[in-house]
Amino acid sequence: MDLQQITERAKTAASLASSFIATERLKFSDEHIEKKAKNDLVSYVDKNAETLIVSELQKHFPDYGFIAEENKELEKKDYNWIIDPLDGTTNFIHGIPCYAVSIGLEHKGEILAGVVHEVSRNESFYAWKDGGAFLNGTKINVSRSATLNDSLIATGFPVNNFEKMQAVLSSADHFMRNTRGIRRIGSAASDLCFLACGRVDAFYEFNLNAWDVAAGIIIVQEAGGKVSDFSFGENYLFGRQIMASNPLLWKEFGEVIRKNFVETI
Repeated sequence: MDLQQITERAKTAASLASSFIATERLKFSDEHIEKKAKNDLVSYVDKNAETLIVSELQKHFPDYGFIAEENKELEKKDYNWIIDPLDGTTNFIHGIPCYAVSIGLEHKGEILAGVVHEVSRNESFYAWKDGGAFLNGTKINVSRSATLNDSLIATGFPVNNFEKMQAVLSSADHFMRNTRGIRRIGSAASDLCFLACGRVDAFYEFNLNAWDVAAGIIIVQEAGGKVSDFSFGENYLFGRQIMASNPLLWKEFGEVIRKNFVETI
């Protein structure tokens, strides 16, 4: 299996979807907004972008399955493309960066390749197993910030699941007091890529789906970062909880997350 070539195919699919999204943003209006659930928005842009991605990947990988946000009827197989056609839909709808196309290749729970195309900055992040991580062709690495005091933290806030609000607030309180600040960018795929290239030093979020993080996971790992669930375990792809940071910050950062989200249960 040539993972580099597979990644190039995924980059092409992501680029096609990104171009479509960028064009539609210029003429998008609120009348196209649909609600899947409270504060969970979607439009024809998400759906058509996903159709573009699936069609492009099926041409080259007819034996691969799909786990996709907007079409739950697609068949899962041994190898699966995990797709978020527009991560950051609310940002897109309001004309706020960032929003991204995210495509990851999964096999038996492991991500082998990933592409995230951040539309508003036209930035292509990508990685494949043992191949390194890249931004627009240039190799990237996580930061070397060694303490929380010298770090910038990215996270996401709940939009319709508020069962862990105390943990959300207490962890945010700690980071507000002990870091350079918290950023709520609005796209988990972008958060992970910004961590991979050193723009932020750590990221955590509760209640994410696999398509939000699949591609970003391997991009962070191949950029030298660490990824786990909130208990320093391996259930971060489908477990709806993820934390990631550079290795130097890992223990100090992770213990804050574990203490607030796990020990308080």
